Amino acid sequence: MNLPDYQTLKLHHADEHVLVATLDRPEVLNAIDTRMGSELLDLWTRLGSSAAAPRCVVLTGAGERAFCAGGDLKQRHGMSDEAWREQHEIFEKAMFALLDLPLPVIAAVNGHAYGGGLETALACDFLYASRNARFALSEVRLGIMPGAGGTQTLARAVGERRAKELILRAQAFDAEQALQWGLLNHLSEPGRVLDDALAAAREIARNGPLAVRQAKKSIHFGLQSDLRTGCRLEIEAYNRLVSSQDRHEGVRAFNEKRAPDFQGR
Repeated sequence: MNLPDYQTLKLHHADEHVLVATLDRPEVLNAIDTRMGSELLDLWTRLGSSAAAPRCVVLTGAGERAFCAGGDLKQRHGMSDEAWREQHEIFEKAMFALLDLPLPVIAAVNGHAYGGGLETALACDFLYASRNARFALSEVRLGIMPGAGGTQTLARAVGERRAKELILRAQAFDAEQALQWGLLNHLSEPGRVLDDALAAAREIARNGPLAVRQAKKSIHFGLQSDLRTGCRLEIEAYNRLVSSQDRHEGVRAFNEKRAPDFQGR
């Protein structure tokens, strides 16, 4: 699919079905300003509404120091309350667009992820991180609080008690701790995280794209309901695949002992 040339995001296709999106403001540790928030909202909206979208996205940051330092506090300095709220509404919409995206997104956390940077990573489906990455939701030090999903996504990743401690004490933590607590899926050596995330993305992209999307939706929405309702959602998602061309192709390829050629139909 054709995507715009963004000012704060760098896009490239790692291969036919995998898109790499890079937060590209390395001079300010990839901090999110109004333009980046608007461009992220536009990107996630376009990907979520196009049948020609890639099968997997890897989100990373430019440079070696940071994935994303959070909101751009230099831009916010002196903002009126009204302007602050208007900017934050853009950030909120971008976060929801990412959470609701039907295709999988892997965060390749190449460096520090603070504030809104960590919230952005937590809104992805899973996280790979460099061993030298550090994390924090330290907004209470500024007299505010996480407001792009962090109080919810961090608690779901590491548990309520630990999330309360990390947020209320504004504690930073390292990649080893993040892995131990279940926030990370994989810990990479410095300089390797994007390669490792791309390897995972390519594995996902080889699978049936309709099946991947339906499985993601079933997990995402099922966990927000009771077990029986979640199972019903799973069955509905499953049944939508039965009549797909991809399902027929997958079974045929298995019996013919060859790799399937999925078309997303």
